[in-house]
Amino acid sequence: MRIGFVATRLAGVDGVSLEVAKMRQALEAMGHEVFYCAGQLDADAPPGRLVPAMHFKDPVARELHDEAFSTINPSPALFRRIYEQADFIRGELEAFVETHGIDLIIPENACTIPMNLSLGIAIADLVKRTRIKTLCHHHDFYWERARFIANGIQDILDEAFPPRLEPIRHLVINTPMQRRLHSWRGISSLYLPNVFDFENPPPPPDDYALTFRSELGLSQDDLIVLQPTRLIRRKMIEKAVELMRKLNDPRLVLLITGYEGDEPGYYGSWLAEESARAGIRHRFIGDYVDSLRGERNGHKVYTLWDIYPQAHFITYPSDYEGFGNALVETIYFRKPFIVHTYPVYLADIKPLGIQAVEYHYDLTDDVLAATRRLIDDAALRERMVEQNYAIAACHFSYDVLNRTLTQALESFDDHRFCF
Repeated sequence: MRIGFVATRLAGVDGVSLEVAKMRQALEAMGHEVFYCAGQLDADAPPGRLVPAMHFKDPVARELHDEAFSTINPSPALFRRIYEQADFIRGELEAFVETHGIDLIIPENACTIPMNLSLGIAIADLVKRTRIKTLCHHHDFYWERARFIANGIQDILDEAFPPRLEPIRHLVINTPMQRRLHSWRGISSLYLPNVFDFENPPPPPDDYALTFRSELGLSQDDLIVLQPTRLIRRKMIEKAVELMRKLNDPRLVLLITGYEGDEPGYYGSWLAEESARAGIRHRFIGDYVDSLRGERNGHKVYTLWDIYPQAHFITYPSDYEGFGNALVETIYFRKPFIVHTYPVYLADIKPLGIQAVEYHYDLTDDVLAATRRLIDDAALRERMVEQNYAIAACHFSYDVLNRTLTQALESFDDHRFCF
């Protein structure tokens, strides 16, 4: 088939874009052709259509979003504007489908979290009008974010986030999401966790990657504590800062790889102030990290894959995650980690036997002692990472991805599939 991924953004190193890249690889290996349609695309993206109005940062999209979720009594004009923009985006989607002969579309979180309201409506309308096969891949439902709960557009959310239409099949990234989607909306779905190519371990760092420490002015004796996530509040990166302060180990340096801007507020600047007040060794290195190597502002740019092998351990203090792409990536690179026991970790990851230093909100003396053992005991680190790798190879591998995608595609020919 000719398959089109549809999203607000298919670029960079956010979790959705990374998972799409893996799905693209799997689908192409099955013999399908893949195309992209989004508000932002990487330079090396597959053929497709760039539609800036689909991005959640598009000025119209942001204006509509901000008004819709700032009041429970929106004006009638807001609804007219939402649907007018949806008509425009639907036209772009129709052109994408026609130009590339698309047989199946895969909306990536676009029918899940209402960052671009008109895009979600446009996708639902496209399906109603054309009956095109559609596989909605859900990463973050709106009811999992407090900022979307108070609104005056519940009918729109019920209509399009996600749409309950016969030509649509659904994929979710965790089992609590799967259960809630069925109980709250009556929609059945397949469970596809975040995955990695555990059948093929990562190669050792090459000469380019090995310049990373010198590029940042770090010595070979520095122990890198890596926080490999975006700068958004639910990542709770201030807990990594607190951990560093309480460990008070001069060998450690905290590297925070992410960028700010996907969510409202000034979390990044506040976090920088907190890190400075804590007096810890730290660097915000988002300017040094991208999906491709290169050069920026007179210095080298690295991928996360260049950086992971050089970390001593990983911090993962998130309060909430749809699954935990960076956590699976950590296991893939055989790195130990300290993790806040967020709900999906407790539901879908920990029960498999994954080993980590765990805490629940409070960095107690016991947690600090366990972290210090992790830092200094090489044999302990080795046992943990090898066990974790073996478990993940069974449950988060590309084989799981291939089997689930095959099942999803076959479901379009199974008329017994019900919602």
